[in-house]
Amino acid sequence: MDDPIGGLADALAMVTDVWATDPRGTHVDVDTLDHAELVSLNNAIGALRRRVEAVHARVASEIARQSRPELGSEGLAKKNGYRSPAVLIAATTGTTVGDAARLVAVGEATAPRRTFTGADAPARHPHVAEALSAGRIGMPAASVIISMLDRVALRAGLDERDQAERMLCAQAQGLALDQVGKLVARAEAWLDPDGLEPQEQQLRGERSLLMFERGGMVHLNAKLDPESAAPVKAALDAIVTAEFRSERACAGGVGTDESDAARDGDRHGTGDHRSGVAAASVASPADADTPRRTLPQRQADALVLLASHLLGCGSADQPIEGATVIVRVTLSDLRDGTGSATIDGIERPVSIATARRMAASGGVIPWVLGSRSEILDWGRRRRLFTPTQRLALAERDGGCAMCGLPPGMTKAHHIRWWARDAGPTDLDNGVLLCETCHHRIHDNGWEIEIEGRGVDGRVWFIPPAHVDPGRVPRLGGKARFGWAA
Repeated sequence: MDDPIGGLADALAMVTDVWATDPRGTHVDVDTLDHAELVSLNNAIGALRRRVEAVHARVASEIARQSRPELGSEGLAKKNGYRSPAVLIAATTGTTVGDAARLVAVGEATAPRRTFTGADAPARHPHVAEALSAGRIGMPAASVIISMLDRVALRAGLDERDQAERMLCAQAQGLALDQVGKLVARAEAWLDPDGLEPQEQQLRGERSLLMFERGGMVHLNAKLDPESAAPVKAALDAIVTAEFRSERACAGGVGTDESDAARDGDRHGTGDHRSGVAAASVASPADADTPRRTLPQRQADALVLLASHLLGCGSADQPIEGATVIVRVTLSDLRDGTGSATIDGIERPVSIATARRMAASGGVIPWVLGSRSEILDWGRRRRLFTPTQRLALAERDGGCAMCGLPPGMTKAHHIRWWARDAGPTDLDNGVLLCETCHHRIHDNGWEIEIEGRGVDGRVWFIPPAHVDPGRVPRLGGKARFGWAA
């Protein structure tokens, strides 16, 4: 067994090494560090924290073992005046009892075991144990993965669970916890597709909308299941996105290949037009309050706009054109009724029954995978990406290929610019990016490469030398943020 303290010492030594010192050998204040030094120090502290969490989980599991109920008052926790090991750990570390209980659960799931004969046995979740002890993932990510695997233990095969555990541990490295949660949700749908429909029925039964007045404001508190939330989220996102794009256009755009193309397309009637309700929601650039609205304020205004339109409109037309709910499902799953489907912008997968029901509704596009269409590649005959190509890019990239934002918050961009580099308008030269990541790539010298073809391609981001002197490519798109067993 590796020495856990040795790993801690190495991680602490790394923090000491990357923290700059003055001529006297004293570590300088953090406000004197440059960008590269701050990033290196933050990375080293993150590695140290993960090492500490791994050791703490192992200690917590042993505290729990020596406090097991059958020991009664002789248990470690009760002898020290605490009713449970979780309460002991919470009180002595300043965390919550819930966090302490999760620490214990991770420790018990990743600690080596003993059989009834006294022989050594591997940990219950060996891949998580290895990734945790090596410092590749932290305790929160390990807890999310372990909890899901334990939930499906009776309904998924041993080999499938082992494959999912190994893949999740590999993908979780370097991801934020909410991104790991998305991966875990997709993995659970793959391991236990039959469990989705009962869960959806329960979620539909819990949907609610509360309205009340307090402090001069009307409060809305809604809980919606994925099927109910999909059209609401698509409509609000479409209005808010149209506002942001209109404000940028009024401000003169960003001067890139794609922004110029979008403006040219609007002048020639080929752009992405919104209906009057979306256009009317955008205030004049002269309105000084408009740019100062927060995202929650914009979403509230979008909801008001939809309601006002519904009350004042004499026709049955949809309030906004182009606010589309996209349900993605494989042809084999749709035909056989197995597996699961996903909805753009919604993290939780849905059952095939829900996908079929939504596909029969208006305003929903069922994106069935399994065939390859030549229409996805238009070469240089068209400057703007077609709606079909944008759907295919969303299938390949899963949203912003660099940060993972939903497809509705992205635009299709040429990797090699259409005008400057004679880049073709096809999938191999396209990528979905949010506005922030688009600026980051162009302003800071990142490069993009596509490996493979069509919706099965993989997007790689090559950092500039000032970010990574070795310029090691970083995987992006659905291969990074999505789940594909």
